Amino acid sequence: MSPLKKINLVTILISFYMFSSCVSSTEFEVGGDDGWIVPQSDKTHGDLFNQWASHNRFKVGDTVRFKYKKDSVLVVSEDEYKKCKATKPQFYANNDDTVFKLDRPGLFYFISGVSGHCEKGLKMIIKVMESEESTPDSPPPSSSSSSSSSPPSLPASTHKKSNALKTTVQFCSSGFVVITIMAVSVFGLI
Repeated sequence: MSPLKKINLVTILISFYMFSSCVSSTEFEVGGDDGWIVPQSDKTHGDLFNQWASHNRFKVGDTVRFKYKKDSVLVVSEDEYKKCKATKPQFYANNDDTVFKLDRPGLFYFISGVSGHCEKGLKMIIKVMESEESTPDSPPPSSSSSSSSSPPSLPASTHKKSNALKTTVQFCSSGFVVITIMAVSVFGLI
C-alpha cells in the first residue's frame, strides 16, 4: 500500500471516529399544552412547574419553549428565584413564544417578570444533566414542601414518551455520508 493511500485510510478512520457519535437535542414545551401560565390552584402554589420539570430529563443542548400571553420569562440567580424578584436577570424575554437553550449542566432558575405572577407559582427550576448515561434520577429542588396525600394536577409532560414533544433533532447520518463519499473517492470504488 502506498504512503498516500495509508494517509487517506488514516484520515478516513479518524473522520469515522469523529462523526460516528450521534448528537441529539430535544425541545420541551414548558407546561405542556397549557404553557407558561399562572397556576390556578392554591394546592400547586409554587410547585406546579417544578413538578412538570421533575417529570422530564434535560441535558446540555436541549431547549425549553415558553408559550404565554401578556407575560415574560426571566432566567435568574437562586437568590432572585427565592425572592421572586430579579434585579439583574441573566435572560429576559416577553415575546409570547420564547425558546431558551440549556447550554450547561446545573440548575436554571426561571421566573415570570410580571408583578405577582412568580409569587403565585409562575416559576421553575430545571436541572440539566451532563449526559444521559451518567445521570441519576433526581428531580429538581422544590420551592416549597408539600404534605398533601394527593399530588397536584400537572400540565402534560413533554417527556420523550409523550406526544407533546415538539422536536428531536439528531445529527448522525451526515458523518456516515461524508465517510462514504471519502471512501469512494479514495479507493476509486466507482
